[in-house]
Amino acid sequence: MALSEVPPGWKVTWVPVPVRPSVAGMRRAVFDALALAGRFPHTSALADAAVTGALSEARVLVVDEAQRLPVPCLEYLQSLWDHPGTRITLVLCGAGSERALSRLPHLASRIGAWQEVPRLTGAEVAAVVTGFHPLWRTVPAPDLTWIDRSCAHGTFRTWAALTAHLQNALLTTADASIDRALLRRLFQRVAPPL
Repeated sequence: MALSEVPPGWKVTWVPVPVRPSVAGMRRAVFDALALAGRFPHTSALADAAVTGALSEARVLVVDEAQRLPVPCLEYLQSLWDHPGTRITLVLCGAGSERALSRLPHLASRIGAWQEVPRLTGAEVAAVVTGFHPLWRTVPAPDLTWIDRSCAHGTFRTWAALTAHLQNALLTTADASIDRALLRRLFQRVAPPL
């Protein structure tokens, strides 16, 4: 949703959040996401110079799972945004990101727009999930509706988890096919009954 209005000429870079992120890990994640030439510098000053140099051209940095970022990592991202030589827009995604940003008012005050991604409606499910992964293109629309009503309830995160489990089942089980029996078993892994 946020990337639908990126101005022409701006590059979009996806920055994966490391597990238990530190500033050093976040710095490395940004460096790697920018696909900068050469080895990662041995000092933070050299790494920061390489990153800010690359960010002098118009770019959108997308950080998913931003709710997992501790304040020092958010401050690092803010320093990239604040740097006089960079031309970036930050897109911070993830359920609970607004709570993470509330811990850093100086960054939160710079938010240009908040977007909430609502649950998928029944009419949106088939188009969205078949566009998300080719695996779902083989499943008839009525079955996608059944899957959504039975398990996903319009939650894209649940669809993503179900996709991963389904891929694994198809790869590891001989003669497995996408049928309701297999899907019911996978529902238990994705959304176990209360």
